[in-house]
Amino acid sequence: MTAYQRIGIFGGTFDPPHVGHLILAEECRTQLSLDLLLWVVTDNPPHKRYTNVSPIQDRFMLVEKAIQGNPSFRTSRVDIDRPGPHFAIDTVNILKEEYPGAEMYYLMGGDSLHDLPTWNKPQQFIDLCDGIGVMRRHADQVDLSALEKVLHGISEKVKIVEAPILEISSKQIRQRIAEGMGYRYYLRDAVYQAVCELGLYR
Repeated sequence: MTAYQRIGIFGGTFDPPHVGHLILAEECRTQLSLDLLLWVVTDNPPHKRYTNVSPIQDRFMLVEKAIQGNPSFRTSRVDIDRPGPHFAIDTVNILKEEYPGAEMYYLMGGDSLHDLPTWNKPQQFIDLCDGIGVMRRHADQVDLSALEKVLHGISEKVKIVEAPILEISSKQIRQRIAEGMGYRYYLRDAVYQAVCELGLYR
């Protein structure tokens, strides 16, 4: 196995994975100088509990199609091949064992950073990560000094990733498909073809 020095952990339900996800992932890869970015397809995050999430094997397959052709992107089954609930701290621990010696950068949005104190073992999670890449959108207001009082050491771990504002969401795409509206260019061609052929989200 190639020895990777800096690995990004990009988790999500990806239901479906769209061009916005790909652009954010590539911005994280380049701005944080990552050698590899792992797309961790999550079943149903303990802190969100979505309803009506598509079967995980369908979503994993769509992510594989979304990232094909990019050697810096790889899917990970770390949150699929073990029983839940799946907490971020466990995911990072397992991936550190899988890629010994690599620095692990956990990627999240500004909203997740704000909610971090409510996560499972948040201080241990902060200590475990080598860095936390925060994809900030224009509306996000992150008060690191306030978070530092609750989670010691978080300020030095957070790396802000400046990402373009893309008003695209998986929920919006699912609604468009269900309502028979156009959605082709929200997805990579291979993902679009799979959604059509399998009749997903109808």
